[in-house]
Amino acid sequence: MSYSVGQVAAFAGVTVRTLHHYDKTGLLSPSDRSQAGYRLYGDADLVRLQQILFYRELGFPLDEIAAIFKDPQANALERLRARQRQLGEEIARLQRLVEVAERAIEVQNTGVSLTPQERFEVFGEITFDLSYAAEAELKWAHSEGQREAMARAAAHTKEDWRLLMGEAAAWRAELLAAFDEEEPSDGERAMDLAEEHRLHISRWFTSCPPDMHRRIADDFVADPRAFALVIPPSQQRPGLAAYTCQAVHANAARHTGGRTDYREVR
Repeated sequence: MSYSVGQVAAFAGVTVRTLHHYDKTGLLSPSDRSQAGYRLYGDADLVRLQQILFYRELGFPLDEIAAIFKDPQANALERLRARQRQLGEEIARLQRLVEVAERAIEVQNTGVSLTPQERFEVFGEITFDLSYAAEAELKWAHSEGQREAMARAAAHTKEDWRLLMGEAAAWRAELLAAFDEEEPSDGERAMDLAEEHRLHISRWFTSCPPDMHRRIADDFVADPRAFALVIPPSQQRPGLAAYTCQAVHANAARHTGGRTDYREVR
């Protein structure tokens, strides 16, 4: 039995334009034509269309589907296994994003509501980039420290935020002064400031041992959004992120008795 392009489009749930495109690319050419030259699809064509739609549903691009059809024995199973792995990773990523959303909802439901004026009074120029927050949640999804930090942050009152941001502002002024006065990043003054920052994190968010502090400081250099949480862009200087990172590494080495290599953060 033969079917017109309109009939096939209707019961396959695709557009006529899609079928024309499959024909043009050679992915699915109708096996017959009417006397008037119209495309006619037979049962074998419909089976092939079902296969195409199956692979498309799994996310395969058309060129990869064409490659499978050319040699199904050599390509199909291997490609399906690869796609299965990709889908599994994507499911895991989406599940982590669901968790991020759930935590954001929890924060919104804590009852700590700030007007725009109050937010500026508390946070000043420090802004929280939601894209960075989501990426951080994904990066540290299995970290007990991240979970604790999120929970404690959600529990902070408006007064808590005023206190911790005031503490951070005082520390920031001292750091900028040390940097402007060209204090060495591995000197006692810079290391003491790094230690104050580490204790600040422990006091307000989560226990921050030296190794964790190193990883946090590495993000200052790797991602400007992370450093903007510590020093607003208007107060930043060229080289300040690396200086801060170096001071943290030096302080961590002081606590652990290890040695610090600054080559990666300069």
